[in-house]
Amino acid sequence: MLWLFVMTSIPSSPLPLHRTRIVPAVVAVAFFMQMLDSTIIATSLPAMAHSFDADVVALNIGFTAYLLAMAVFIAPAGWLADRFGAREVFLTSIVLFTLSSVACGFSGSLLQFTVARLFQGASAALMTPVGRQLVLRGAPKGELVRAIATITWPALIAPVIGPLIGAWITTHSGWQWNFFINLPLGVLGVVLVASFVPRVPGEGARPFDLVGFLLTGGALALTLAGLELSSASVGPGPLTILASGVLTGCFAIRHLQRTPNALLDMAVLKVPTFAFATLSAGTAGRLAVNATPFLLPLLFQLGLGFDAVETGSLVLAYFLGNLLMKSVTTPALRLFGFRSLLVVNGVIAALTIGAFAFVDGETPHMLLFALLVACGLS
Repeated sequence: MLWLFVMTSIPSSPLPLHRTRIVPAVVAVAFFMQMLDSTIIATSLPAMAHSFDADVVALNIGFTAYLLAMAVFIAPAGWLADRFGAREVFLTSIVLFTLSSVACGFSGSLLQFTVARLFQGASAALMTPVGRQLVLRGAPKGELVRAIATITWPALIAPVIGPLIGAWITTHSGWQWNFFINLPLGVLGVVLVASFVPRVPGEGARPFDLVGFLLTGGALALTLAGLELSSASVGPGPLTILASGVLTGCFAIRHLQRTPNALLDMAVLKVPTFAFATLSAGTAGRLAVNATPFLLPLLFQLGLGFDAVETGSLVLAYFLGNLLMKSVTTPALRLFGFRSLLVVNGVIAALTIGAFAFVDGETPHMLLFALLVACGLS
């Protein structure tokens, strides 16, 4: 949703034709690095927990910190691009993401890892929307579909190869190299951006909505912190933090609705289908779908006793199903329509995810593969 808010103010300034195909490819390299990082460490969690002398579930704070920083800093990404130039912000985000990845690899404790993940999430928050802005701003209408397709491929390929690569690296080189691998990718991204992405001067950004940034960032930080703490302990403390986050969110919404030049444009929520898909049904679906890639490696390694490589091979089947479905999603939507497809697919997704509650060490691998592919398809 925040991406859409950010993209509403993108100006149009098409690039020469020879640039319109180079820039999306360059941005795709940066996106590939970011998305590979999100999936490559899934099979490394037990090894990381052992290294930090912590419980595997406790590593969730590293993922929470990443998402928290990304949620807080994605809101001002559009303002920063307008103020300092999209190319400069995108280049800076790649550098920061690469350095924070190296810091993750050198982390000697869960606290150090969490701090490094905060910086990683903040840089990723700038990389994603500003990279899209560079592509959409520079692509003429006739090249728009091709440009979007180019920057979409990292979302298809990285999740497929990430778990298997991560398992192999963890087994043979150590989990730290799952982060160090971003160093050559980051250097490549910096060189490509500096060489091929044209400089776009800042457009004289509107006044920065500091109050809106503090309120939205505070609301997200308190809410996620309350949820994280409530998963580890019970009592009034986590509930108080969570309630404070919700209350701050109410003040943030009130501010954004009433303030000229607000940090986020709340007008998009007046579109009923967007509001429904974003705030209610869409959120419920994403909770289940986005948690599955994190939970499956834990199930296979901690619950069923599989090693990292075996786990990576199994998770590969899940993302393979996802990749296969991408090729038929548009025809399926045209054939069945959004409503019917969403309802039926939602039921199938719920059943296939829930089916993993009944697998055990005696479940045949072929059945596991079939279930994983079906789950990935839905």
